[in-house]
Amino acid sequence: MSQRARNASGARNQPQRPSGTGAAGFERVGYLGLGSNVGDREGHLRAAVTALREHGVEVDAVSSLYETEPVGEVLDQPDFLNAAIRIRTDLEPEELLDLCKAIEVEEGRMAGGQRHGPRPLDVDLLLLGDVELSTDRLTLPHTEVKRRRFVLAPLLELDSELRLPDGTRLADSLEGLGPGQRINRTGSL
Repeated sequence: MSQRARNASGARNQPQRPSGTGAAGFERVGYLGLGSNVGDREGHLRAAVTALREHGVEVDAVSSLYETEPVGEVLDQPDFLNAAIRIRTDLEPEELLDLCKAIEVEEGRMAGGQRHGPRPLDVDLLLLGDVELSTDRLTLPHTEVKRRRFVLAPLLELDSELRLPDGTRLADSLEGLGPGQRINRTGSL
């Protein structure tokens, strides 16, 4: 279900695409999680999709929007609007991470802000092909992908048979979650 994102209103500086690219012509399918709970939440998510496309990342599927309660260390904050997107890119994992972080900053996220605190935009690299990686900056697959309903529901909307590189079915992970983590589908991006 590929959808076209509308441009965010207002002029802004665009993050630069990292100078290097992955192996020439080699594209990986990846999945990103998008979230916002400050300001124009839907506008921030749309701006992220637009910025990714403007920097050569093919966005070929966008999930529905989901309103979700905060999880983690800071629960006293507004609800989040979340979505997932399926991408194709030749960027290396850390290059894609750099682009995602630059887009977050362009949408007003403060570097070094409170972990799990309120934020205009969160762009999480969840999966990138069959890459398994653990560095100081990035872990793939994302460490929380199997434990968060607000990540799993949109991902499985994009691909109901999605698996981690180790073969784990994400549908099984969603079924195994206990009660909690309120999530409501609210519309489309």
